[in-house]
Amino acid sequence: METFFPWRAGNRFELLVDGHQFFPAMLEGIQSAKQEVLLELYLVEEGRCSQLLVEALCLAARRGVTVRCLFDGFGARALSKAARRRLEQAGVMLRLYNPLHWRQGFANLRRDHRKLLLIDRKTAFIGGTGATDNFWQPGEAQSLCHELMVRCIGAITLDFYRLFEQQWSPPARPWRQIFWGATRRSRLPAPPAISQGMGRLAWSDAVTHRELVQSLLRHIHHARQRIWLATPYFLPSWKVRRALRKAAQRGVDVQLLLASNNIDHGPVRYASHRYYPSLLRAGVRIHEYSPRFLHLKLVLADGWISVGSCNFDHWNLRFNLEANLEAQDEALTRACATCLQQGMADGQEITLEHWQQRPLYRRLLERLWGLIDQLILNLLDKRD
Repeated sequence: METFFPWRAGNRFELLVDGHQFFPAMLEGIQSAKQEVLLELYLVEEGRCSQLLVEALCLAARRGVTVRCLFDGFGARALSKAARRRLEQAGVMLRLYNPLHWRQGFANLRRDHRKLLLIDRKTAFIGGTGATDNFWQPGEAQSLCHELMVRCIGAITLDFYRLFEQQWSPPARPWRQIFWGATRRSRLPAPPAISQGMGRLAWSDAVTHRELVQSLLRHIHHARQRIWLATPYFLPSWKVRRALRKAAQRGVDVQLLLASNNIDHGPVRYASHRYYPSLLRAGVRIHEYSPRFLHLKLVLADGWISVGSCNFDHWNLRFNLEANLEAQDEALTRACATCLQQGMADGQEITLEHWQQRPLYRRLLERLWGLIDQLILNLLDKRD
């Protein structure tokens, strides 16, 4: 497989906001499949959402469609044995990525964090959802998680297929090479001019984990009007933080949409708070989204979009398989901008004055979890 996927023109993209939009569309795609369904997910838990997904996959397999599912061995541990038997008995091919085992040691940290669905190599869905009731509760107008998926139709779907195939039958490599391997040195494809349907698939694994960050940094450096970034876990590298500060200082509209206390990993939020003061002083605007758990991962730099599974934090980029759609498409850009604007309006803006008035207990928690995160980061840097 080539090192980087190229930019491909002539695609159609549709932004689907929250589970009540994207899960019915995904199920409809599975139900309409004629030849093949490929599904790669990190989080799959027992519940109404996963039951409907399993049912759709089983029905597709029984009518002769080839159905292959690649679930993460840790993220899918809450999927019942009964559900797995149903899949296998219906003819669904199910594999678990890197099942947990005490003998693997640090290799247990490698996880498949991608969220991909491919229908007949013609339609693909990419984003950040899991198959749990937090992302979609059938019959409910609003889910507990604020999330995005993008439906893609066109030549780019063949790249989704190739990425899935590579992970379904990966080449044999020593785990140490996979875990601490060197990064690639190929040249990142230059972005084309903004046009309708221009997109590429960006990906990473534990060996090739620099592409997503390289691309992000390139577009932050080149942005002239806006950089809007949404992520639930804000633990970016020093280079990314510096690039955001410099962009704000040169007059770019830099705004971050981050999770509030409505988050599943509180220590991560406290660890990220140590970055707020320098960003605020540089002119970066920070919004914390409070209505629900903000789980979407979306970057908008002028007209360039990156949306998918990657949080751009050091943990994701070192240990996880990730996949993002990068696009230069006017309609998708407008839809993403509207989504981010709404999220910022629904959240609370954190000003430097507001930040300096936070209570002592929060300062202590920020210091504690910030130190722990830095110790982990220092250990990872030594092992790279």
